Amino acid sequence: MQSQTPGPSSWKTWANLLTTLRLLILLPTVAAIMLQSWFIASVLFTMAVATDVYDGKLARKLNQTSPFGGLFDHATDAAYVTFCCAAIAELGLINPLLQWLIAAAFIQYVLDSKALAGVALRMSAIGKSNGIAYYALTGTVIGTQLLGWAFLQTLTGYAAWALVATTAVSMFDRGLSLLRHRNQQR
Repeated sequence: MQSQTPGPSSWKTWANLLTTLRLLILLPTVAAIMLQSWFIASVLFTMAVATDVYDGKLARKLNQTSPFGGLFDHATDAAYVTFCCAAIAELGLINPLLQWLIAAAFIQYVLDSKALAGVALRMSAIGKSNGIAYYALTGTVIGTQLLGWAFLQTLTGYAAWALVATTAVSMFDRGLSLLRHRNQQR
């Protein structure tokens, strides 16, 4: 019997398996943060980053890209950083507003995708940078706690506030883009 690689229309792909792994380590990562088990949190976070880096590369290499895979990847990323930021905020290490804005920005992204069905959704540079920065902030907080670098805690707090501002700007920009698109359709 010969095994077959699933086609791009199937959700059962190697890339989606990596994304699923990231989703499965979300709650253990949050628990490790809440318990301040920084070494475990750092190992799980490193696994999350690795799966995020390689799921898209693997999908493209094996010709297994799909709309589902893209949405699943983005949703998993949004959930991962939202819940990690919520745990970090619960410990008082960053402001609690960021977690809500990350979730709102992702919901806006999904709704815009639906509103623009059939039209490629514009990925803004600030939106893409924010997505990377959410991971960077999470990793930096975990790393500073693991290493005991208290002097960086103030900096990560300011970085979280900067992300609140850039996320709000990104959401405003996406809203303007949708309005422009709708006005062009009239």
